[in-house]
Amino acid sequence: MPTTSKASQFFERADQLEFALCQSINRAIRFRPIKSYFRLASWLGDGWFWYALILAIPLIAPSQGQHMALLMALTGLTCTLTYKALKHRLIRERPFISFPAINCAMPPLDRYSFPSGHTMHAACFQAMLFTLVPAVAWAVLPFTLSVAASRVVLGLHYPSDVAAGAFIGGLMGWTSVQLFAELTV
Repeated sequence: MPTTSKASQFFERADQLEFALCQSINRAIRFRPIKSYFRLASWLGDGWFWYALILAIPLIAPSQGQHMALLMALTGLTCTLTYKALKHRLIRERPFISFPAINCAMPPLDRYSFPSGHTMHAACFQAMLFTLVPAVAWAVLPFTLSVAASRVVLGLHYPSDVAAGAFIGGLMGWTSVQLFAELTV
């Protein structure tokens, strides 16, 4: 329990430091097209886009696609387990819960904020794609960035949640490919 207490104290200070930036970014949802765009990116980032991509990889890269798809699915599952464990251990409230001035533009999938699971998965798959099929990675990059931005724009995460999710996810994706590269050849 002391770790949670220290984490809570750390996040309370971080929340205060990030509040103004978070609120400023969140104001973009006043514009309906922006709000709609980021809600769509977030919804697709729930997994729909990634599931479709994993299913399409064998068609995109026939020689290694089946192995890549399996590796992406297993690494994605590892990401899910990791972010859920971190969220339930570190317990950071979402910005719209801590600060009523921040508007929640989309219902969250769970209660806690740190790290961003959407961003963790997006960065994980992005890192894997850059390592395995760079041409596809470049095509997917705007979506990955939109998913990450959506989390702050929609009032669901602090920028540091997104940065941590990107770092952890990117590292997990890159590490997975390094450890199991022989499977994708």
